[in-house]
Amino acid sequence: MGNSFGTLFRITTFGESHGPGLGVVVDGCPPRLPIDVVQIQAELDRRRPGQSRLVSQRKEADQLEILSGVLDGLALGTPIAMLIRNTDARSKDYDDIAHAYRPSHADYTYDAKYGIRAIAGGGRASARETAGRVAGGAIAQQLLAHRGVSIVAWVEEVSGIGANIDDASVTRSAVDANDIRCPDPAAAAKMIERVERARKDGDSVGGVIRAVAKGVPAGWGEPVFDKLEADLAKAMLSIPAAKGFENGSGFAGTLSTGSAHNDPFYKRADGTIGTRTNRSGGIQGGISNGEPITLRIAFKPTATIMRPQDTVDSQGNAVVLAPKGRHDPCVLPRAVPIVEAMFALVLADHCLRQQARGG
Repeated sequence: MGNSFGTLFRITTFGESHGPGLGVVVDGCPPRLPIDVVQIQAELDRRRPGQSRLVSQRKEADQLEILSGVLDGLALGTPIAMLIRNTDARSKDYDDIAHAYRPSHADYTYDAKYGIRAIAGGGRASARETAGRVAGGAIAQQLLAHRGVSIVAWVEEVSGIGANIDDASVTRSAVDANDIRCPDPAAAAKMIERVERARKDGDSVGGVIRAVAKGVPAGWGEPVFDKLEADLAKAMLSIPAAKGFENGSGFAGTLSTGSAHNDPFYKRADGTIGTRTNRSGGIQGGISNGEPITLRIAFKPTATIMRPQDTVDSQGNAVVLAPKGRHDPCVLPRAVPIVEAMFALVLADHCLRQQARGG
């Protein structure tokens, strides 16, 4: 339970952080959709560990294997199964936590729920599980691209250091121009310095990722319980370390008034309806309104830090847990493609749902 996401465009991820491999099954992909394997691999490369000194030094190639559902570069309409093998797992790094619970990790809660857990790397609770999401999301992005929809996410803030980015003009190439994935060079330099300082101190930092989807037509979203922002919130908050979600003005909107916050409608030159502002973040009444959809997602500092921490073992006895393993001092650079993937999965699903209505 809880390993599948989506209604018509649906993914199921599988595998553990230190098992033989992990992956995803994509169901509901329309037949004859061109599948660009190079693009899927490129998205996996953006997410994989070992990219820079700012992230985990685990060396995984994350080489994609497509097992089913694609023939001669086209989707068959049947389940697309994709596998990524683990090649650099070091399970011995986790021997000490076999009977001790890491602070702020899922060790205790998985024991409480199942009475058993995959100890090495956190098993399914590890961010390594998201490799399958990114592979599935890459297919969703290809489906959306054929409908004129594009998605870009970037690091907007790290440990209180903010960037100034124009949603309308931001590009993925600008995002990927530096290791922190912030397209504001001045802010990026400060962010990188902050993450490096945390790493040297054996600590970690958190921050905020912002994302925008352009080209989404009006009408996507399913009231009442499947509102577009509700599904987006679930998607984003399912990402490891995600702790907050905003659409449009978000929490800042609480400081405004209705007269100042409302988005006035107008008729564009091409006869379509638009809004003069976009405080709604592209969604009204749970349905897309044709404006860019804007999101902000807050990520906590990485739970694993390279410092001894007080905790308890499975019997409740106090112990000190010495740090081992390879971990990210800041999850945000690698979370950018994960946010894009989850964004795409939600939009692809609602695209097909609206299409099924004849829209």
